[in-house]
Amino acid sequence: MEASAGLVAGSHNRNELVVIQGHEEPKTLRNLDGQVCEICGDEVGLTVDGDLFVACNECGFPACRPCYEYERREGTQNCPQCKTRYKRLRGSPRVEGDEDEEDVDDIEHEFNMEDERKKSEYVVDAMLHGKMSYGRGPEDDENAHFPPVIAGGRSLPVSGELPLSSHGHGEQVLSSSLHKRVHPYPVTDHELGSGRWDEKKEGAAGWKDRMDDWKLQQGNLQGPDADDINDEMALIDEARQPLSRKVPIASSKINPYRMVIVARLVILSLFLRYRILNPVNDAFGLWLTSVICEIWFAISWILDQFPKWLPIDRETYLDRLSLRYEREGEPNMLSPVDVFVSTVDPMKEPPLVTANTVLSILAMDYPVDKISCYISDDGASMLTFEALSETAEFARKWVPFCKKFSIEPRAPEMYFCEKIDYLKDKVQPTFVKERRAMKREYEEFKVRVNALVAKAQKVPPEGWIMQDGTPWPGNNTRDHPGMIQVFLGHSGGLDTEGNELPRLVYVSREKRPGFSHHKKAGAMNALVRVSAVLTNAPFMLNLDCDHYVNNSKAVREAMCFLMDPQVGKRVCYVQFPQRFDGIDRNDRYANRNTVFFDINMKGLDGIQGPCYVGTGCVFKRQALYGYNPPKGPKRPKMISCDCCPCFGRRKKLPKHAKHDANGEGASLQVDDDKEVLMSHMNFEKRFGQSAIFVTSTLMEEGGVPPSSSPAALLKEAIHVISCGYEDKTEWGLELGWIYGSITEDILTGFKMHCRGWRSIYCMPKLPAFKGTAPINLSDRLNQVLRWALGSIEIFFSHHSPLWYGYKEGKLKWLERFAYVNTTVYPFTSLALLAYTVLPAICLLTDKFIMPPISTFASLYFIGLFVSIFATGILELRWSGVSIEEWWRNEQFWVIGGVSAHLFAVIQGLLKVLAGIDTNFTVTSKATDDEEFGELYAFKWTTLLIPPTTILVINLVGVVAGISDAINNGYQSWGPLFGKLFFAFWVIVHLYPFLKGLMGRQNRTPTIVVIWSVLLASIFSLLWVRIDPFVMKSKGPDVKQCGINC
Repeated sequence: MEASAGLVAGSHNRNELVVIQGHEEPKTLRNLDGQVCEICGDEVGLTVDGDLFVACNECGFPACRPCYEYERREGTQNCPQCKTRYKRLRGSPRVEGDEDEEDVDDIEHEFNMEDERKKSEYVVDAMLHGKMSYGRGPEDDENAHFPPVIAGGRSLPVSGELPLSSHGHGEQVLSSSLHKRVHPYPVTDHELGSGRWDEKKEGAAGWKDRMDDWKLQQGNLQGPDADDINDEMALIDEARQPLSRKVPIASSKINPYRMVIVARLVILSLFLRYRILNPVNDAFGLWLTSVICEIWFAISWILDQFPKWLPIDRETYLDRLSLRYEREGEPNMLSPVDVFVSTVDPMKEPPLVTANTVLSILAMDYPVDKISCYISDDGASMLTFEALSETAEFARKWVPFCKKFSIEPRAPEMYFCEKIDYLKDKVQPTFVKERRAMKREYEEFKVRVNALVAKAQKVPPEGWIMQDGTPWPGNNTRDHPGMIQVFLGHSGGLDTEGNELPRLVYVSREKRPGFSHHKKAGAMNALVRVSAVLTNAPFMLNLDCDHYVNNSKAVREAMCFLMDPQVGKRVCYVQFPQRFDGIDRNDRYANRNTVFFDINMKGLDGIQGPCYVGTGCVFKRQALYGYNPPKGPKRPKMISCDCCPCFGRRKKLPKHAKHDANGEGASLQVDDDKEVLMSHMNFEKRFGQSAIFVTSTLMEEGGVPPSSSPAALLKEAIHVISCGYEDKTEWGLELGWIYGSITEDILTGFKMHCRGWRSIYCMPKLPAFKGTAPINLSDRLNQVLRWALGSIEIFFSHHSPLWYGYKEGKLKWLERFAYVNTTVYPFTSLALLAYTVLPAICLLTDKFIMPPISTFASLYFIGLFVSIFATGILELRWSGVSIEEWWRNEQFWVIGGVSAHLFAVIQGLLKVLAGIDTNFTVTSKATDDEEFGELYAFKWTTLLIPPTTILVINLVGVVAGISDAINNGYQSWGPLFGKLFFAFWVIVHLYPFLKGLMGRQNRTPTIVVIWSVLLASIFSLLWVRIDPFVMKSKGPDVKQCGINC
């Protein structure tokens, strides 16, 4: 499909499609029936007698002689498949451990120089031209298959395909993903441009050149370019190193932290034991309430604390990634990535914000033919469509400017607004001139987008009309066909310098009355399917429309994990932390959420990986399709001898069982599972009725499936985004984004972890993505309310971590603790509400929740408070979080707990038990245009009532308690201090909330004035001794004092 093909709208049943030019017939699939080496991908070859070379006589594992020789000389000397030791074949040199066998000894030729030379030539062939497949299969230049994609001439190789027909036992049809690396030499075959040895050109000159190369590598031949050769070998050595590594927290930081956690657990147990065994009889109700709250707090702390037991950091090596997959003069082997951006209402999500996100994606530091950006417009808005069209035009100028001058960040709004020295590290003389011109171009672009927004404020009575006079298909946002438009692609997708641009695709899924569309989760699943049909990249990055790419190398950071041969096999996604712009310096309402992203997520990364937080995440497509991760090799059983119980020997398996017990057979488990699925289950019931899409799900390495024409692909793309496509399938249940909660991100990550996948937490020094966060108190509380309500929905659903996922047993216990905590934390609001009211009640009733304590019992309280502070300080020490950020998080834990979380529990219970759906709306007032003006805006909402009430009664309680102590003498001050401590604890935690109520100085809202008058009246009454909280028996005895009353 060409970029100039126009908007395509239609329904699957109506078959309303635009004619696509550039019809291209599919090329034939390459023949996989040849006998190839399973290690390097070369032909196995023949023996001197003309027979097929067989390296292992036990299982017949196909391996060529160079790989066989290398394995015997440098490797384990065992067959990779059956683990049987390779026997010495005729013409092979001796190695340590060979047994003398008369039929293959050939000892008289062992030191023959010609044989030695041939041996070296075979080894050179293995090392210089051995294929480092990492899951990729062999390719053949003559019959490689490159199916066409919708953009026209550009195409992607199909790899990882599984045949759809069954095969007999005699056929050997192998998936290209079955090829595994055995020897570590990082030189690839002609797929990477290395130029496999052509046997037709084999001769004395060719062998001499290859032998000289081998001697140069071994240091036996010092030519004039020996230094260059050594440098090249150093690069090769660097390329075969791991692409990332774990960086454990220093033991001097983590060990004291763990010891304090254990000590705190012990002290907490002693404290709760003391509290339970020492009731307060004259205030039994207050005592019982406080003990229940303290027990719940202890459980909540355990669920939150112990998943942070194994925190780790990670490092990535981008230079090694380039050395391995971007060799100079060779085709780029980085994996393609599909980027998803979702938007709904352009009035709430400004098109200019979405445009900056799209521009930052198109300008990423990644091969342009490997990037495809899909925009999901779930509101079918013509404003979004036209703004995206303007964005595509501006991208032709912005993208080459960013890449020419290495601009960071690559979102123009953020780049031009940065208050930094933009000339730093810039040496090109034309930079200043071009920057000024680009800034002017961007300002003109903003004016055009703002004009579109102004035009969209008033909808015409007849609906929106496109430029060609055609009515906009999405005029009815609840009843419209599916729409697809390719703005940038192969044809018409060139920038101002003639270079190709990444593909940009507009998608609006079909919506009809009577269908459940599942909000954002349904939109994301539609993008998964349409991208699989059109580009089918093996990895997918999803971003919110307000999260732009702040680090142009962010995708490369993720590829260091996902494309690593050792680490990437079992990784389902790489999650980046969320970072935000536009937050005030003090971060009054903990919008940055640093404690969660820099402490909790690091802890989860040391267990089974972080949870998915909805944006800034790179997925493996196969994991979203519901497949299980590949199974690692099983450890062989050990049989101990009678004399020594500590050591054992490996049990020798019979020949027919060797294949099932070895690691290679286990590594093929994923492909075996797929073949079983193909023969035993109905793919249509699982993935839907689309043959092209089903075929794409079997391609681990991505690539476009075979099709008759680009028009057929486009027709299938319209089909897979139709509103009824998911009916009677497993979409939203086992596949893709999971339905059932407004926080679909938690459910989606939880399902993957239950299948045995692990995730990775990547924190580059330069934040990968940045977004916007609500800094206003009311908006922040409503955001937290939505998150908490989603957790409540998960808690009462089938997928609750309390009871889901035990059957497979693949979710680690500490990981389950973390997921349980994400679903039960809103219920802490009930205990927190009671505990924040207790100090005021104690001050007003002159009772306390604790009996008079002894000196020994006071040690429990002192130890508990010391351990709490010690845990927090040591967390800050190993995580790098500042104490101010930690304190803001503690404050908002109380503020959100007694407001948003409390209403989420109420709303969730009403929805689950009574079926009542309650919404809490916010009424906004006008705000200033100045910086952080939104911070001081006051928006009244019902969420503000509980914390306001708690704050007022605690202030009243403090005044009542102090006045009571003044009236009753010094003996009342001792018990008063304990009550005042808890009351001040509540007031201090609610202080940011109080500042939010007060608004900007000299601009106090009317509601605050009313509360102030109320408080002043109460205080006045207390000071004139109208205090019903103090019993008359406690006043002075008038008979003894002689006062005539």
